[in-house]
Formats: sequence, structure tokens, C-alpha cells
Amino acid sequence: MNSYRCIAALRGSIVALAGALALSWGPYAVDPSGGLSAPLAQTAVFVGLVLSSAVCPRAKWRLVRTVQRWALNPVVRVLHTVGINPLGVVVLETRGRRTGCARRTPVGNGRSGDLLWVIAEHGLRAQYVRNIVADPRVRVRIRCGLRHRWVAGIATVLPDDDVLARQRAIVAWHPLRLFNAMNVRLLGVEPVSVRIALLPDDADSDRTNDRHVRRAIDNTSVRVGL
Repeated sequence: MNSYRCIAALRGSIVALAGALALSWGPYAVDPSGGLSAPLAQTAVFVGLVLSSAVCPRAKWRLVRTVQRWALNPVVRVLHTVGINPLGVVVLETRGRRTGCARRTPVGNGRSGDLLWVIAEHGLRAQYVRNIVADPRVRVRIRCGLRHRWVAGIATVLPDDDVLARQRAIVAWHPLRLFNAMNVRLLGVEPVSVRIALLPDDADSDRTNDRHVRRAIDNTSVRVGL
């Protein structure tokens, strides 16, 4: 299964590379006066990300995780808190499997009705995925009408899901989701699908929550092979 995910991630990265190069060289094709330095630098970065997926995925994972954790994710969380939804993302809150403290991570907004699909770009290595395996009860800060609010949900990790097909279904010609999908494919290592069933407001009773949680834990444990 790890080999399948590696091949799928590499194939997705190559497709995303084509899109990223088009975005990099498009402005230069329209107006060459800006020079070659910017598109060449961007090309080098994108090609390096794709090659690292095949040559040294663990090093790529460590580098990308560090940049996201200390540079990108804090900015996205602040923007989302003040009501700005950058690049079609939502904030996912899990519980730390060791500390029990709330952990908030920006993820792609793949909402479809009462389900929210997330492509975890670092797969089972992602800390929030490990937290979900330990406790599938999550919250998602998502737009409801004109406002953002926290919605409870039950998450299930689906390592057997076809990530590329799932991502194509999530995008569905949505430009912000398309941009996010391209980033996931370029930055990801062994991505995995996560399905979050959003709970209605009246489903917060202990009995209802316990039933959903037990079912999600059983499903997740079997799929992940615990």
C-alpha cells in the first residue's frame, strides 16, 4: 500500500507540476519585460519538489512540515479567525493524542453536503491524522452562510481510497480548490483521504456522539490496520 501511495503521489505531483509551470510562465509569455529570473526560480523550486518525492520523500516531508508549521499555518489560522478564508481552506481542530489539547490545522475545504473531504498531503505521518486515529471527534471552522462557525464532526481515515480520483471530485471546477489541490500534489508525500461527517446541531447528546464515535473508531482502526 505504501508503494501504491508513493506512485499515486508522484503521478499527482507531475500533473501539478505542469499546472504550476503554466502559472509561472504565463505572465512572462504575456509580458516578457519582467525578465526570466522569477519564472526560472519558481521552476527550479517546483521541479525540486517533484524530484524529492521520488528521491528522498522523508527529507521532503520534514522540510515541508517545518515550513508549514512555523510559517504558513499560523498565518492561515489568523486570517481565518478574522473572517478571511484564504485559498478555500478551513481550520480542522483535533485533540492531541498525548496531551489532549486542541490542535488546529488549516486543511483544504472539500465540503460536499454533510461531508467534508480532506486530502492529508503527508498521509499517515501527519500529526492531525494520527490524532484522528486516536480520537475521531473533531471540529471544523467552516463558512455557514455569511459567517464562520465551529461544526462538530466525526473523522475517518481512508488509506485505501483513490486519492487522485477523490481530489478530482473535490475540485469540481472550483478555482480555489483547484489551486489548493495543486499545492497538495506538489508538497505532499504519500497523501491519504480523510472523510469528516459533519454533525447537526442537535446531535450533541452523549448517546448520539458515543454511537458515532464508536463506529468511526472501529472503521478507522480496521482501515489503518491497528
